[in-house]
Amino acid sequence: MSRYDDIIDLPHHRSKTHPHMPIADRAAQFAPFAALTGYGDAVEETARYTEEKLEPDADRLAELDERLCELLQHLDERPKVRVTYFVKDEKKTGGRYVTQSFVIRKVDTYAKILVTEEKNIPLQDIFWLERE
Repeated sequence: MSRYDDIIDLPHHRSKTHPHMPIADRAAQFAPFAALTGYGDAVEETARYTEEKLEPDADRLAELDERLCELLQHLDERPKVRVTYFVKDEKKTGGRYVTQSFVIRKVDTYAKILVTEEKNIPLQDIFWLERE
């Protein structure tokens, strides 16, 4: 004879005052709980790598200036260039360097912007420029 033979055949208790909880609601009791909502996202954002913007030296600036002057002379040819430029991060300090090819429409020396068919790039964000 086992220890529970006296209660094993008794009917399951049902409360007369509280309604029976559906199985889906019972399962929700044991769902994972995030005490700090958004904490995981904050940790992930902090761990995301950004680069510092590099300040080009005088030699690089002089060469970039030369290349821009050459582009100004050949704008009617719609030259295609490969540009490495800095894109500032929207959420934290720093950003990243992007290298893309563009067809140049104009160089706006007043607004200090390189105008391409796809986007406008501030001249101070350009790190390198070469004609393709």
